Amino acid sequence: MARQAAAERAWAAIKRFFDNCKAKIPGKKGYPQFRKHGRSVEYKTSGWKLSENRKAITFTDKKGIGKLKLIGTYELNYYQIDQIKRVRLVKRADGYYCQFVIQIDPPKVELEPTNRAVGLDVGLAAFYTDSTGYAEPNPKFYREGEKRLKKLQRRLSRKYSKERKKNKQPQSSNYHKARNRLARQHLKISRQREEHAKKMARCVIQSNDLVAYEDLKVRNLVKNHCLAKSINDAGWYQFRQWVERFGQKMGKVTIAVPPQYTSQECSKCGNIVKKSLSTRTHKCACGCELDRDFNAAINILKRGLSTVGHTGTWVNDDLNAWGEGTATKTGEILSWQVRSANQESPCMTTGECQE
Repeated sequence: MARQAAAERAWAAIKRFFDNCKAKIPGKKGYPQFRKHGRSVEYKTSGWKLSENRKAITFTDKKGIGKLKLIGTYELNYYQIDQIKRVRLVKRADGYYCQFVIQIDPPKVELEPTNRAVGLDVGLAAFYTDSTGYAEPNPKFYREGEKRLKKLQRRLSRKYSKERKKNKQPQSSNYHKARNRLARQHLKISRQREEHAKKMARCVIQSNDLVAYEDLKVRNLVKNHCLAKSINDAGWYQFRQWVERFGQKMGKVTIAVPPQYTSQECSKCGNIVKKSLSTRTHKCACGCELDRDFNAAINILKRGLSTVGHTGTWVNDDLNAWGEGTATKTGEILSWQVRSANQESPCMTTGECQE
């Protein structure tokens, strides 16, 4: 079954490529590539066996893996063996992880309606600016850890031997240790970015009944080499994924609106005011003077409300068409909403996973 899972992945890649060709999508079609260095193996309902206390797993496919101890906080005794549909072994820089794909009915989260709506404009100066004027600071995890990364990269470069490469010999053990330290630092930064996006998305969803945001094509935005590093460090796509996931889980409305002219259009009179990226203040002939991102967030919310057919009237202050305006600042909502970002993590650092 592990071979079947690998074959299914290959056929999925081939099918996606031909579907993209038939649809004539612009750009690259996703040509299937040979997976030379695989970092995971997936089992279905055979090839593995859990111990009686569910604290260890034994792989019975005679490939030399044997018995592995499971260290984690998820309690597998709550589930039947028939509910486990997949078992994956994943290799990461800080160790090996065992992921369990379990078929369960997702728990329903019922929240009191807030009668509030918010528009979000993501950016680089601030992580996002909402339609109430609050700007969430951008943590810039990669920028903060870049000094450490450069130091580890220099150590790795000094341990690289061209002679070994020329003679087709493996690099030294010190080289591989340095490479692992660099990889673990990259993994730490990616986890920080993921947890931050998750926490912010949970705050936004629990504080509002409707969330409108831009339908950005991050893949196209990172083609700008001057801003690619900052855009990737911001984690806009991860934030959007978690907003949509929490919205579906908690029964809230999430709307992706077209991003065209959200920054150029005046939120008060609707006129187009051309401005460059360096212009951070919106000034219109009608007398409206706002922060550029604040103006864009208001326009995003108005487009989102028009999408759902709401007929309320927007007032350009701390009130919106759904009632009193609500800030998305973390400290202004109940603490239990964000008490544990790891509760929504599909993969824990302890070695277990539940999807």
